[in-house]
Amino acid sequence: MPDRGRPIHQIQRPGQRPAIQPVRPGERPERPDHRPGVLPERPGQRPGVLPERPGVRPGDRPLRPGVRPGIPDRARTIHRIINRADWLAARRDRSKNIRHRWQQHHPRWDFWKSHPHWAHWRWHRPYRWATWTVVTAWFPWGWSQPVYYSYGDNVYYQGDTVYYGDEALCSAEEYAAQAQEIATSAPEPDEQAEWMPLGVFALTQTEEDAPEPTLFLQLAVNKQGIIAGTFFDSASNVTKPVEGMVDKQTQRSAWTVVDEKWPIMEAGIANLTQDTAPVLVHFEDGQTQSWLLVRLEEPKEAQQEVQAAQPAQKP
Repeated sequence: MPDRGRPIHQIQRPGQRPAIQPVRPGERPERPDHRPGVLPERPGQRPGVLPERPGVRPGDRPLRPGVRPGIPDRARTIHRIINRADWLAARRDRSKNIRHRWQQHHPRWDFWKSHPHWAHWRWHRPYRWATWTVVTAWFPWGWSQPVYYSYGDNVYYQGDTVYYGDEALCSAEEYAAQAQEIATSAPEPDEQAEWMPLGVFALTQTEEDAPEPTLFLQLAVNKQGIIAGTFFDSASNVTKPVEGMVDKQTQRSAWTVVDEKWPIMEAGIANLTQDTAPVLVHFEDGQTQSWLLVRLEEPKEAQQEVQAAQPAQKP
């Protein structure tokens, strides 16, 4: 998962906002028995709002252990966007540059080849992704409209308060705690569950001069809303399984590395059907940062390997 502290473009926002196929990913080690269950129904809430929770998050939360070479600490940066047009243009340019470089330098997802028993359907196509129409048909929850979470645009921090549009939702601490509750609420999936791929993404900063991304995510979701996948750090050549959940009331999705509580990443499930998806990263010490997920196309070399590996179809 990303380390906090990399220079990230501050996100600000104008006063008026506009209206706004199955694979099974990586090995999932045993999870502790005390993990909480699925989030309960919360009728009456409009999409995008979770109920108020106590201001203190459970458990002792010291600073996240581990060495972060060359990365200084920094504060939260999800403020209102000043120039939305420039912000969107910069995001588009950043995603184009990443996709262009991706075709030349891409990590190899050999995990999928060595664990075919985890994939009950087209395990060799982790790059496939779902549209919103496919997502609504996949889940049994009867969603009629998508709820988009565009951090810095319709979701932003003002002081210690998180806003959705012009409505105050809760404190920043409560919002991060909600994300952790969602991420850790996934029950053990059925061994026969079908999985729908959400795609492969690069996790990056938004500035044009930001370094080339080294963090990658492959995500899939089953019909219960359980998220699973693979996190890959190409700089250290480390691959870890991730797991999480989609909250059916708010359409927020959150996930983390298996058996780790922090950091927590979250994005709207509707956003994950688009080419780029803003994502929040919540750290154990209370910091929250806004990053960008850029959907990656399957490298041509990998496409050729997949086609060569497929059995010939009978006439």
